[in-house]
Amino acid sequence: MEQGKIEEQFTDLSVFEGLQHEDLVYVYRGLFTQTITDSIIALTENNLDSSGRSSKLKKRVFSIMVECLQNITRHQYVDENEEEIPADKSSLFVICDKDRTYQMTSGNVVSNENIPHLQELLNKVNSLDKETLKDYYKEVLEEGSISNKGGAGLGLIEMARKSGNKLYYTFEKIDEESSYFYMNTSISQQLDEEPVGNFEIQDVVSLHKFVLQKDIMLIFNGGLTQKSMMEILSLINEQSFGKLVRKKKMCHVMVEMLQNVVKHGVKREEGRTVGNPVIFYIAQDGDDFNLNAGNYIDNDSIEKVRSKIDHLNSLKDDELEDFYTKRLLDFEIDNSKEAGLGLVDLRMKSGHKIEYKITPINDKMSFIVMQVII
Repeated sequence: MEQGKIEEQFTDLSVFEGLQHEDLVYVYRGLFTQTITDSIIALTENNLDSSGRSSKLKKRVFSIMVECLQNITRHQYVDENEEEIPADKSSLFVICDKDRTYQMTSGNVVSNENIPHLQELLNKVNSLDKETLKDYYKEVLEEGSISNKGGAGLGLIEMARKSGNKLYYTFEKIDEESSYFYMNTSISQQLDEEPVGNFEIQDVVSLHKFVLQKDIMLIFNGGLTQKSMMEILSLINEQSFGKLVRKKKMCHVMVEMLQNVVKHGVKREEGRTVGNPVIFYIAQDGDDFNLNAGNYIDNDSIEKVRSKIDHLNSLKDDELEDFYTKRLLDFEIDNSKEAGLGLVDLRMKSGHKIEYKITPINDKMSFIVMQVII
């Protein structure tokens, strides 16, 4: 990536500001495998556990997520003649935690000739109340024709039944043969309440365009723990990044970046959320992959952090190795935080400088964004 592009991105902080504004929990764009869907479900479980949600709510969220992810996996775009899925045809899954409501949105390519059938089914589902929807489910289960991709709309009916809410949807035309199908369901975090506020499906369409524009593959926004970090790593392991050595390097750098948040990040305000809040995302730029992490830090730590990164960025490769060895063998430094070995490792493994920007929040803390290129 050119230096000017990095400076431009970090000047406006558009990605991080946009993510915080949208109350995203995470976004995943790409191929959906069983391992990936398992990791997405595990990340949701960590989020619900850390925020102290009831077991009844968790069960409801999981059951709808499973239906949603299975629907994506069955119908995602696959072309055996293409080495990689075109960006605009890769599938999408988004979770937002907004207005005391969990909003789950799936996105995948559909054939234009199948749109009338989908519209008819969704409109039918949305027109039924709880009891008639249950009867309709039994009717389709007993009489519906089963397609080679598994089902006669049973998954959609189940999502509506379990959420107790309408399925919002829209189609965005890609070409003469296919369109992108977005579908959302919302679940109130208070089981006896209706979802708060009005959901706009076009907000997700805009988010998808933003993700495509930035070529973002994965976004995580929430309280980071060692457990959630391992699930994010599992998602990375399923991706195709070219040579195995690059994948190993990306995983290593990602772990160092996220562990740095666990060690040094702080919470902006007290609450039930477990772990230090972080926004982490991976984007592609040509042949490069950009790993980006943003978290809050105490203002008292700013100069120390700035000094460490600036010094590391000034060192050449041989100087970095020498510096690392000296810090490693300096027994007067009694902990890894003071040693700053994680930051040294980021520089050495990536082979690039650590780009960063610190933005003041208030008189106690600031927000630091770090980017490492692989």
